[in-house]
Amino acid sequence: MKHFFNRRETIVTEALDGLLRTIGSGDLARLDGYPEIKVVLRADWDKAKVAVVSGGGAGHEPSHAGFVGKGMLTAAVSGEIFASPSVEAVLAAIRAVTGPAGCLLIVKNYTGDRLNFGLAAEKARAEGFRVEMAIVADDIALPYINQPRGVAGTLFVHKIAGHLSETGSDLTSIATAARAAAKDIVSLGMSLSSCSIPGQPHEDRFGENDGELGLGIHGEPGVERIAVQSADKLVAIMAERLAARLDPEASHALLINNLGSVPPLEMSLVANAVLASPLAKTVKLAIGPGPLMTALNMNGFSLSLIKLDAVREAALLAPVGPHAWMPAKPVAAPAIVPMAKAAGQSSTRKPSENANTRRLVVTICDRLIALEETLNGLDAKAGDGDTGSTVANGARSVLEKLDTLPLADPAATLAAVGDSLGVAMGGSSGVLLSIFFTAAAQASNTGAAVSRALLAGLDRMTFYGGARIGDRTMVDALEPALKALDARSLEAAATAARHGAEATAAMEKAKAGRSAYVGTKLQGVVDPGAHAVAEVFAAAAALHATA
Repeated sequence: MKHFFNRRETIVTEALDGLLRTIGSGDLARLDGYPEIKVVLRADWDKAKVAVVSGGGAGHEPSHAGFVGKGMLTAAVSGEIFASPSVEAVLAAIRAVTGPAGCLLIVKNYTGDRLNFGLAAEKARAEGFRVEMAIVADDIALPYINQPRGVAGTLFVHKIAGHLSETGSDLTSIATAARAAAKDIVSLGMSLSSCSIPGQPHEDRFGENDGELGLGIHGEPGVERIAVQSADKLVAIMAERLAARLDPEASHALLINNLGSVPPLEMSLVANAVLASPLAKTVKLAIGPGPLMTALNMNGFSLSLIKLDAVREAALLAPVGPHAWMPAKPVAAPAIVPMAKAAGQSSTRKPSENANTRRLVVTICDRLIALEETLNGLDAKAGDGDTGSTVANGARSVLEKLDTLPLADPAATLAAVGDSLGVAMGGSSGVLLSIFFTAAAQASNTGAAVSRALLAGLDRMTFYGGARIGDRTMVDALEPALKALDARSLEAAATAARHGAEATAAMEKAKAGRSAYVGTKLQGVVDPGAHAVAEVFAAAAALHATA
């Protein structure tokens, strides 16, 4: 897979410097031990308070450096991608931020992290520092092993310990609260792809229709393969397993974590599925959805829950400095606001009859329906071949509503036709014609003659649509036809429309509409929209001649 990087050896240090350059304040700094010592810390830190230090391998951004700041971590120690930081790096962080109040290390339950952070803690104690450690083992994917992995639920511990430190609690109290919180967290992940590491060969182990349940944040294989299916069904599987580990009588906070490359649209859909599942009955607060502890570009997500009490709830709701942290929010159902009805619509849209208007509407609609295949054929040479079907659908919708139209009121009829076409035709053509008829109706309401009202509609349609004469669209037939109608007669309008439509056959390239994106030359092909306009005016003129 392709990645943006310079050299594999400098990815992490350059990324950390990028974070520091864009954080927007002088609140953060780094130790000067690059590249071996990669520590981001609070520049404003008061050593009279308990330091809260965490870290691990890079590749989980914004964890861990993104959560350094007021109310969360005092320092974050980074290793290389998916590699534990060294003992020396952890010890350097402890020395940099720890005063008489002491230091709490928050460690995810991986062997490298436990050993390196553990040895650093012992060395720091030998130097006279007060150091405690809280180990997080929240992954329930492997329920029968003695050492579950620490995954995104670790962030709950960061937030709780950071809040207690910020508010002045002592080391013993913070360590006790952090360890108790760690025991009350459960997490489970799912992914549809493995992640790829910049500068290393990548081979996706997933089949086309496979996902994995219970995989780790370093690309470790999941506990089991699972068939790709609807999000509701996938979430239901996860929710059932998580619920089995929860106290059904307690309230919980839920963290919805993007493991790297799930689009925001899909993450919101996942959030909706979780909060519509039985699991939601115990969820009081939600954090996310968003990328909080990622696995590079893994196409997956994880769910973490922590049992709430008054202290934990207050800690999770407290504001923090780091922008990467997504504030906890009370879970609430979507609010529904009733839609406003169009003012005066009931009085202006009452059905009424006018025989001449009815005949004109029926004649035009019948002609457009009969042209369906012809227009589709023309459009197939310049677009996606659906102009005839789109126009015919609009015509059928008008005929279906014929007995409900206010045919005795020209302005109201124009408005009703505009509403119908906007819904039935779809796409840009339906909207353009809806604008045309709606604007014409407004002009007619002010007393303008029908020809003048239609010209007003054309003005608005071209303003929003952007097409002009010569752009190879319906405007090439419609504009000359409406001008001829206003100046002379319906028969002159039909002639002008036909000439305008035929002129589009000599135009090599469309400059507006979907055909503008077609690279092939269109010379010799009449624009289907312009042809439809010409046929409408021809049908109307023929009806007028026989009246």
